[in-house]
Amino acid sequence: MEIAHNQPFHLHTSTYGLLAGRYRVILDLPEQDTVVCVLLHPEELIAKKRGGRPKLEKTKRSHPPHQAPQVGALCWVNRSALKELYDSHDLVLISLELHAVYYSPIDTSKEKEAFEQRCKVMSQFLDYESLKEGILVHGNLGGLIRQAMAANNVSEAHVRNLWSALCKYGLTSTSLRTRWDKCGGNGKRRDTSEDRPRKKAGRKTLAQRLYMQLYGVWGEPIQPGMTSNWRAQIMAADKRIPQPKPPMRDRYNRIIASHFETGMRYGKDDQIETVKLQLGQYPNYQQVKRVLTVETSWLQKILEKTSAGHFKRTLRGLNAKDWQGVSGPGHTYAIDSTIGDVYLRSSINPAWIVGRPIVYIIVDVWSTAIVGFYVCLTGPSWDTAQISLFNAVAPSQLMDVLWDYEMSQSLFPAPTLPYAFMCDRGEYLSKRAKATGMKLKIRSLSYAPPFRPDLKGIVEVMHRIVKNVQYNFLPGAMDARRAEYDLRRSNPAEATMTVQRYMQYLHEVFFRYNLTADRKHRVDAHMAAAGVFPSPAGLWNWGFSKGVGFRRATAMSELIGNLLPSGEGRVSRHGIKFEGDYYESPVVEREQWSTLARSSHGGWGIPVNSYPGSSTLIWTPNVAGEGMLELKISDQALTAPGVSRDEKADAFAYQMLHAADVQHERVLQAVASLKRVEAIKARSIEETRAAVEKARGRQPTITEARLMELGLASTVEVSTIYGSKELRSEASEIYEELMREVLQSRNGAPDDET
Repeated sequence: MEIAHNQPFHLHTSTYGLLAGRYRVILDLPEQDTVVCVLLHPEELIAKKRGGRPKLEKTKRSHPPHQAPQVGALCWVNRSALKELYDSHDLVLISLELHAVYYSPIDTSKEKEAFEQRCKVMSQFLDYESLKEGILVHGNLGGLIRQAMAANNVSEAHVRNLWSALCKYGLTSTSLRTRWDKCGGNGKRRDTSEDRPRKKAGRKTLAQRLYMQLYGVWGEPIQPGMTSNWRAQIMAADKRIPQPKPPMRDRYNRIIASHFETGMRYGKDDQIETVKLQLGQYPNYQQVKRVLTVETSWLQKILEKTSAGHFKRTLRGLNAKDWQGVSGPGHTYAIDSTIGDVYLRSSINPAWIVGRPIVYIIVDVWSTAIVGFYVCLTGPSWDTAQISLFNAVAPSQLMDVLWDYEMSQSLFPAPTLPYAFMCDRGEYLSKRAKATGMKLKIRSLSYAPPFRPDLKGIVEVMHRIVKNVQYNFLPGAMDARRAEYDLRRSNPAEATMTVQRYMQYLHEVFFRYNLTADRKHRVDAHMAAAGVFPSPAGLWNWGFSKGVGFRRATAMSELIGNLLPSGEGRVSRHGIKFEGDYYESPVVEREQWSTLARSSHGGWGIPVNSYPGSSTLIWTPNVAGEGMLELKISDQALTAPGVSRDEKADAFAYQMLHAADVQHERVLQAVASLKRVEAIKARSIEETRAAVEKARGRQPTITEARLMELGLASTVEVSTIYGSKELRSEASEIYEELMREVLQSRNGAPDDET
């Protein structure tokens, strides 16, 4: 059973003092055989006996909106008991994805300030070591709450509310995002009803303002506010109006006539007639228009304005195109980069040399296991270092797709985000590195001084590669790289691997290293008695089996949003476009994003996270669901799946460098063709002039000349050819037969006659 900090689980039966429901693990203490968790959602409501005086008679009054109850009470349970429940399948580990708004960028400065204040208040709760110490020392959350109140001058209720949010949505800073989108702002419904009376929303009418001036109180409006019953009647009446819908004023009249003129009476001659409507008994034009327009999607508006056939023909989406002090394994990772002593070729054109690669390696300091690596062409930076961290924690199934290779897992359990992270000075000085570490709860971020590999630990020894002068990668400089390659007097035939193949090759090298590298000097007497295999993978597995390892459950969407580089894509009429390529997804096709883009003046931009090592997949916040939406490259894209971002930029830069030569060749060919056309025209004019001057006597008519051309002038009189369909058909057949004979005779002609 893999129980980790922040891991949610579902308990199906009430036992061991726990109610059936969904829980989240706060602390996992294997050395004490204890797990501290919180109950998120019980399967049965907890009945509480009401005390105090008897209830008075219920009176009608407005109630505040219902709020979800707070969670966060600590539950202490034996770890062995949870393992027993897990083995009997009464306990199931689950994953809880957040709404897409938690992963979207914060737009307003006020909302960003509120989020930063929440993170400051809950900083002790977000620090695993501080949270663990506070709970174990006090036995509850009281000490941490008092510290937060004193340090930030906030109330106890505020801290408990934020703790409840962390328990519900995850013990990360992402869970502290404000949800102002759920407030009653613009576009929210404000229905009035009898069971929950409220005043009509909106600006006071002129009559109410005059009443206030005369009597000092607001008068009641004549027109009531929108109710849920009226809304249902409006939607039901509008559904009966066929598409395409008429103008809005006509739609309003039809809706009022069909569903609001309900009063009937017998008139003269026992004829049933409708009773005249009274003001305030039906919704006005603005209320009906709001229901039919503001609360209707763009796609529905388009469907209402046209017929189904016209929509399919001209308005639908164009869907035809489209990684001394360490407690155990997983606690501290070290990363380092080096220049590979090998030249790589482009996967687009193997004749192109893309230069020497930059290889990132992430090593677990405790077990010396390589938990992740990355191959790229650009220089060392945090942008590429966090891709390596993503490779270390991403599922093997996803890496299989990105690199088109079965990435076998050598470490069990799989690596997760560490507690501490060591990197080089170049990555450490990046502001984005600190920001990413705070978002992902990486407690410590440190670096070793320059030219001090002895302080970097095992990661510097892993490379075993001579660090020569780097040849910087420059997109489009194929010729310069070829010249630099030749100056080294290397055999060009030895350079055969692409970035993708080199990544696959290093995976097999590191896979073998984790399973076979000799680590006998790390095996003490207790390990040897336990039968630990002296390899990095053996040390890793033993550390977690003894409870000294560190693991943290992190949602895949949070890894993608914080570790992969972000960019901006665009939803267009042809699909979702990012860096020149189109991407697709069943969700996008089902929601018809391209149709919406076609009808919204050119589409709209969306935030995109991409993987630089492969163009196969990109991710964007799922506005219609939870987490991130995965998009796959379209078959009609200009780039093949698996091509890296640097290789794609290389190819297009090379094309742009030769754009002037291509245009020059086009001009030359066009000018030469124009000259030949002018020569043909001049020769034709001269031949015609000479023939006209030589001609004497009567000239044949057009019909006679045509018969001469067909060879029929001696057999058919000119007068019989006019108006005769039979003779014209016969002439055409004779002409076709003559042409066939001439062309067939050329098949047997000698070469010197052709």
